[in-house]
Amino acid sequence: MKCAFASPRVSATAIEANEFPRLAEEMEVWAVPRIVVNGSPQWDGSVPEAVFLQRVLSAAYG
Repeated sequence: MKCAFASPRVSATAIEANEFPRLAEEMEVWAVPRIVVNGSPQWDGSVPEAVFLQRVLSAAYG
């Protein structure tokens, strides 16, 4: 969520999968954290900040 604090062009939302089971199923949440970029599930698990940024940019810009 640090990216969302750094830029007004980025938003981040934390969702409790137990409270929104339909959304969790739609986003194929099987582990946490589940990273979703532009509405498309991308990867599971925590990664170092540099890896996170590289993955987000790759997902957003191909």
